[in-house]
Order: sequence, then structure tokens, then C-alpha cells
Amino acid sequence: MIKLCGFAVSNYYNKVKLVLLEKGISFEEQLVWTDRSPTLLSHSPLGKVPYIETEHGSLCESQAIVDYLESRFPEHPLMPADPYAAAKLRELITFIELHLELPVRELYAEAFFGGKVSDEVKAKVEKQLGRSIPAFASLAKFDPFVGGKEFTLADCAAVVHFPLVSMATKIIYGRDFLAELPTREYVKYISERPAMQKVNADRKANQELMASRGK
Repeated sequence: MIKLCGFAVSNYYNKVKLVLLEKGISFEEQLVWTDRSPTLLSHSPLGKVPYIETEHGSLCESQAIVDYLESRFPEHPLMPADPYAAAKLRELITFIELHLELPVRELYAEAFFGGKVSDEVKAKVEKQLGRSIPAFASLAKFDPFVGGKEFTLADCAAVVHFPLVSMATKIIYGRDFLAELPTREYVKYISERPAMQKVNADRKANQELMASRGK
């Protein structure tokens, strides 16, 4: 059985978890904090979550994990068989994670964790998003799913990343940088899926656990 390791506040953990649930794969969860312990580093050399444990060994990096799951469990596919159509969806995932979520992650310390981000970093992120959001908009479909008519791996990434981009930019800059895209309606639509309801409920419970650990 697949073992999913990490914690449910992580958007990348929830990306993998949503894939597991949507594909109907049997799995168990193990709570692992990012403490950079020798055990964690033996599974994920950069000390990041999530990682999974399989009968063949461990695997880290969320996109490598979900690509493995898609290949290993072809039932209930979340990617089209056509190579070009699948590549276009991976293109979307790359845009979302590399050009939207990754730059905005530099704001998280101030937006969510009580830290401080320099004005220089804020200006850099704003400039990056000024280019990357219109570029992403030219690729996304929202018809009704981010890549078109079918729910895919791209949705498993989009639905966990969009809220963080919206919240962080609204907190730091006073406006949601995704407001001109139908991301709010999209996230609400995806959140009606039973698998996403499970992900959201578990995330909320994990947030409460994290808050109690910090007291």
C-alpha cells in the first residue's frame, strides 16, 4: 500500500492526496513534520514533504509522485492518452507551480507566519506576477476545469495553489492578483467534489493541530 508522508496544511501534500483520492488508490497517511531529521532526509534529501513510500522505495517531489501514480495505477486516468494533450496539461502545471506559486512563496513568511519580507522582494514578486499571470491566462481554459472539459492532474495542482496565491497577494499588496481570472468560482466548483471536501476537512484539522503545537 502507498504511504503518504507529510502534513495536510502543505499544498503540495494535498496535491498528491487529491490525486490518490480521485484515482481511488488505497493509501495510508503518516504525519511527518519538516524537522530535517535523519529519517526525513533519508526519504526526501531536501527535507521537504510530501514523499511517498512504495514497495520499491521512497519517492519525493510532488510532480514525480503524481506522474508515478498515474503510470502505476492506470485505472481512473487523470491524464489523456494523447501525448500532446497530456503535454499541454503538464505545461499548465509547470506554469502554476513555477511561475505562480513559487514566486508567491517568497511572500508567505509575512503573509501567513508573522515574519517580514523586504520591499525589494515584494517588488520583485509583483514584477514576476505581472508577466506570469497573463501568460498563464493565455493557456488556461476554465471550461469548467483548468485544462478543459475533463478533471486532470492539472486541477489537482491548481485547486491547492490558487487560494494561496490569492490570499498572499491580497494580504501583501491589498489586492488579489488572480481576481481577473475565474479562479474563485473555479476553486468553489472543485471544492464540491467529495475528494476535495475530504482534503479540505483534513487540512482544517491539521491547521488546528499546528496551532496547538505552537502554544
